[in-house]
Amino acid sequence: MNKQYGSYLIALVLIALLPTLGAYPIFVMQVMCYALFACAFNLLLGYTGLLSFGHAAFLGTGGYMCGHVMAVWGWPPLAALSGSMLMAAVLGYVFGALSIRRSGIYFAMITLALAQMLFFYFLQADFTHGEDGIQGVPRGTLFGLDLSNDLNLYYVVMLLFVGGYWLIWRVVHSPFGRVLQGLRENPDRMTSLGYDVDRFKLIAFVISAGLAGLAGATKALIFSSATLSDADWHMSGMVVLMTLIGGVGTLVGPVVGAIIVVSMENKIGEFGRMLANATGLEWFQSLGESVTIVIGVVFVICVMAFRKGVVGEWLAYRQRRNLRVGTATSGHQG
Repeated sequence: MNKQYGSYLIALVLIALLPTLGAYPIFVMQVMCYALFACAFNLLLGYTGLLSFGHAAFLGTGGYMCGHVMAVWGWPPLAALSGSMLMAAVLGYVFGALSIRRSGIYFAMITLALAQMLFFYFLQADFTHGEDGIQGVPRGTLFGLDLSNDLNLYYVVMLLFVGGYWLIWRVVHSPFGRVLQGLRENPDRMTSLGYDVDRFKLIAFVISAGLAGLAGATKALIFSSATLSDADWHMSGMVVLMTLIGGVGTLVGPVVGAIIVVSMENKIGEFGRMLANATGLEWFQSLGESVTIVIGVVFVICVMAFRKGVVGEWLAYRQRRNLRVGTATSGHQG
């Protein structure tokens, strides 16, 4: 456990120093938003065993809520972020109450249907401005810090990400988290032990939805806009990719998956532009628009070669190595 704390401390210091090391703050903040979103989703899939295909609804709700209350009502950032998280949690309660009694593909399809209903509402609602989205969201000030300064906003986003990650870590390592993992492994056994399975699943769903809403609100603050793409089903698929590529059921896996996916989205677009400029062929320019195809190919490769995800395979390798070392040591002593 001490090694784990040490690793987290090193990671925290590294994140804090990234802007001084030449990293682009907007890019790193985008990664942290998606990482928080993926960690929230992983709490539901990796630790509760529920596959939701509608988690983009909570990301989009958080973004629209934050954008509207700040741009129209003039709310300060702290109130907007808190209100967005609460709104997403309430929506998660509604979604969960309607879907939690089903399991497997039925649960996934219900969440997808509910999310698509919300997507079409956002498309037609006046306050969302349809396909144009909410633009020009002011960043405001927080505790005297002018968030229009990217560096000031960076450290606020970092604190939000660390706080959300810590909350998930705390849930997973609590008795409540042990119950969730028991539900994932054998829900019938947990029912026979007297646990209210549906209630625990619903609580996990609400926590996951609230954190996803916080990620959406933070994203709206970073880019000063809330768009329809955050509530689209493609985003729900993207968070599944992040979690599976990084490693389902591992705390660090979704973070690694978010880094990989967001980096690919940016780098492939840049690569396509470079090829277009170098060759004069506009076809390469469209590579950036087809980034999901490339990501899909990488996903297939990862699933075939790394079934447990990048972090999951690394942990499995370390476990096998420690087992071999332990066996060799015991044999030598014998």
